[in-house]
Amino acid sequence: MYPKFVSLLQIVAEQKHVGAVVVTCGLRRVWEKVLEREGLSENVKVIGGGRIDDSFVVSGSVKGALVDRLHDVYDMYVWAFGDSPLDLDMLLKANQPIIVVVLPINASPRLDITKLPIVNLTKPEFVYSILGGQHTHGGLQVLCATEMSAAKLLAAPMRNAAIAGPDLREAHRRVGRYLALEFLADVLGLEQPPIQHVLGHQTRGYKLVHEQQTTIVALMRGGEPMAFGVSDALPLAMFVHAGDANDIKLHHLEGQLTVILDDSVINTGKTVVEFVQHIRKLHATVRIVVVAGVVQAQCVSGGSLNQTLANYPQVHLIALRLSDTKFTGSGNTDTGNRLFNTTHLA
Repeated sequence: MYPKFVSLLQIVAEQKHVGAVVVTCGLRRVWEKVLEREGLSENVKVIGGGRIDDSFVVSGSVKGALVDRLHDVYDMYVWAFGDSPLDLDMLLKANQPIIVVVLPINASPRLDITKLPIVNLTKPEFVYSILGGQHTHGGLQVLCATEMSAAKLLAAPMRNAAIAGPDLREAHRRVGRYLALEFLADVLGLEQPPIQHVLGHQTRGYKLVHEQQTTIVALMRGGEPMAFGVSDALPLAMFVHAGDANDIKLHHLEGQLTVILDDSVINTGKTVVEFVQHIRKLHATVRIVVVAGVVQAQCVSGGSLNQTLANYPQVHLIALRLSDTKFTGSGNTDTGNRLFNTTHLA
């Protein structure tokens, strides 16, 4: 499935007032497997045949009839996406028909764009038009390891004033890898690629899904060591260094399903909010996961971070621990200075 459609369907799946269904003239089971792989099978259903005992065949006219029924019986407003002549009847009857054309980069449009204007599935205005001005969200989704024994062990060297430089960077890297394996696996999902078993036969392994369609962003400079740890768990993911939000460009997001923002410490959340807002202006549907070592508890429970990010779909926060301490490091206590042995310059 095209990444832009996966991202769009993930947002639609969160809504209570908008639904999605795949209608196929092909094999229903193929689409069910695709949706299952993308974690969408619970929310996006498939209408299709393919087996003798199904007792029906989906044709182009059947697709059109389904749109008629949605209009006449349920009084629904229908968006239809199609890329085949078999989709024409459905497209003609839909309130908003979208012809899907996939072109190579920099290729000229094949159709008359004056009659069929080009739309981008990742643009905020397009996504919000589908949602009809309404958006359902469950607030900022927070995953935290504070009370886990592994988290306490991993946090100890990060809090130890005697540890700095390479040893501290390694501690942050271990935390990044741990958070990726413990929590990102639940957020992103797993796939099972074939592997060669040590006993000589073929079996199935596990890895995080869509590695190559993931962008890891190290918020410089404190977030770099932790970002390297996340990268250890996603070795095929794109890696980007960002001093501020404007360092994230559209080409870092195009074709991607997930962006992971890594920082060592989140106090007020101001920097993270700036990054999320900037990314959402460029790409309305990409999943955003913020990974941090320490997050100030108030900014999550009711502060600006929670209040702002709760308005955006597909945003998660993963933290090693939440802290009730309101403290902004400086000089010898600044995490960036400790990580890179520059406390004497502060």
